[in-house]
Amino acid sequence: MTEILETTDGAVDTLAMASRLSDGHVADNVEILNQLDSEDAAAILLLLPVEMSVQILDKPELYYGAEIIAALPRRTAIILLTEMSSDVAADIVQQLDEPARTELMQGLDRNTRTTIENLLTYPENTAGAMMTTEFVSVPATWTVEQTLQHIRRVERTRETVYAIYVLDAFTRRLVGAVSLRRLIAGEPSTNIMDLSREPVTTLPLIDREDVARLISKHDLLAVPVVDKAGHVLGIVTVDDIIDTIIEENTEDVQKFGGMEATDEPYMQIGLLEMLKKRGGWLAVLFISEMLTASAMQYFEVELEKAIVLTLFIPLIMSSGGNSGSQATSLLIRSLALREVRLGDWWRVALRELPTGLLLGGILGLIGVVRITAWQKLGFYDYGEHWILIAVTVAAALIGVVTFGSLTGSMLPFLLQRAGFDPASASAPFVATLVDVTGLVIYFSVALLILRGTLL
Repeated sequence: MTEILETTDGAVDTLAMASRLSDGHVADNVEILNQLDSEDAAAILLLLPVEMSVQILDKPELYYGAEIIAALPRRTAIILLTEMSSDVAADIVQQLDEPARTELMQGLDRNTRTTIENLLTYPENTAGAMMTTEFVSVPATWTVEQTLQHIRRVERTRETVYAIYVLDAFTRRLVGAVSLRRLIAGEPSTNIMDLSREPVTTLPLIDREDVARLISKHDLLAVPVVDKAGHVLGIVTVDDIIDTIIEENTEDVQKFGGMEATDEPYMQIGLLEMLKKRGGWLAVLFISEMLTASAMQYFEVELEKAIVLTLFIPLIMSSGGNSGSQATSLLIRSLALREVRLGDWWRVALRELPTGLLLGGILGLIGVVRITAWQKLGFYDYGEHWILIAVTVAAALIGVVTFGSLTGSMLPFLLQRAGFDPASASAPFVATLVDVTGLVIYFSVALLILRGTLL
C-alpha cells in the first residue's frame, strides 16, 4: 500500500500527493485516492491536470466518484463531468444527492446533459445503462482514407476506437462494422463497406449478463447497442463487461455465503449497513435451525434409549449439508452460464439421484470402516449391537446425501422459476434445510434397523 504523505499536524499533504500523482499511472493513483476520504481526494484532484483527473474519475475501481465530484467546486465538477465518459458520468450523477445533482446537471452543456439524461432512463444492469455514447461512426460512402482522417480528428473525444461503425448515408442505420486493424491494413481508396462485416448488435434493455455472453461468444472488444430501427445508441466495451463480471461474481459469492449483496468494499461498509446486510439472513437461518431442535425433541425417547446415536448426528447433518451445497453451487453456476435451462430440471434430477446414492454409499462405507476400527481396536465400545449401529449410519448417510444432492440441485430451479436470483440459494440455507430433514431420515432409519434391539 502506498504511503500517504502528511503534514506535521497529521493532515494529508495534498500538494505533495498531487505532485506524486501527476507523474503516476492512473490505476496506481486510484489506489492511492481510495485510501483517502472524499474531501482530501477532491482537494488533490483540484491540483492535478484536468486530463489526469478525468482519467481517474473514469476508472470504475474508484470508490467515491460521486462523493469526490460533490466535494469539488461546482465549476470544476462540471468541467470534469463534461470531459468524462458518458456512461461513468451518468453513474456518478445518479449517485449524487440533491441539490448537487440538479445544480451540476443545470451547469452542463445541452448535449452532455441530454446524453446523461438519456442514459439514466435505462433500467439498472441493462446494456443501455452501461453503454457509452462515445464511438466512431462513418457513412457507408466513405473511403478508408476519409475514415482514418476522421478518426484522427475525433480520437480524443472518444472513449475507445476498437471498431468503426458504418452507417447508411441516408437512414443512419447500422449496416457494418470494421475493426481498427482491418481499417489500417486497407488501401486508402477502398470503400469502407468493402472492409466491413455484418455487425453483432444488442438492444438497450438486454440484461448485462447476456451482453457479456454475447461479447464472449463472438470474441468482441465492443458491441453496438441499437434501437429497433437499427440506429446505434452507443457501445458496450469489453472493459465494462469485465467490471460487470467482477460485480456479478461478487454479488453471487456474497449471496451464496448467506447475506445480502453489498455495493461497497468491505472496509468502507458502516456498522449499521453491515448489520442490515447480514442480520436478516442470520435471523432467518437461526429460526430455521430451530426446526432442528424440534426434530430432536420429537425423537427424544429414542435418544434416551440409544445415546450412542447422538455421536453420529454431526456426521449425518454435515454430510447432507455438504452434498447439498455442492449441488447448489454447481447448478447456480450452470444456470448463470446457460449450460442448463429451467426446463432441464428433470434431467438434472436424474443425474443427481444416482450421484447422491453413490456418494452416500462411499461415505457410508467410510463410516462403517470407522465404527468397525474403533470397536475392534478398543478406542470406543459401541455395545453388543455395534454392527447394527454401523449399518444404521451407512444407510442414513446414503439417504441424507441423496436427499441433500436432490434438494441442493432443485432449489436454484425453484428460485429461478419464482423469479428470484438462483444465487439466493445460499450454502447456509441449503445446509439448514438438509439438517432438519437429515435428522428425520437418520432417526427413521434407526427405528427400522434398531427396533427390538436398542429401540
